[in-house]
Amino acid sequence: MGEPFKISLEQEFNLRKFAGEVKKLSRSEAQERLVELHRQMMLQDNLYRTLVARQWGIDAPPASG
Repeated sequence: MGEPFKISLEQEFNLRKFAGEVKKLSRSEAQERLVELHRQMMLQDNLYRTLVARQWGIDAPPASG
């Protein structure tokens, strides 16, 4: 297993593929997708907070924003 803060070769490939797809987007499409990505990252953060809180047996901390 490699270092935890590096991406794998497969992830690198997917990132390059994604970058190519992003270049094809219009500015407004890219902005919409960026906002949606940020929303999904906040949801993921909330999920991690809840899972850790449950594992530790504490109330889930409030979501920061």
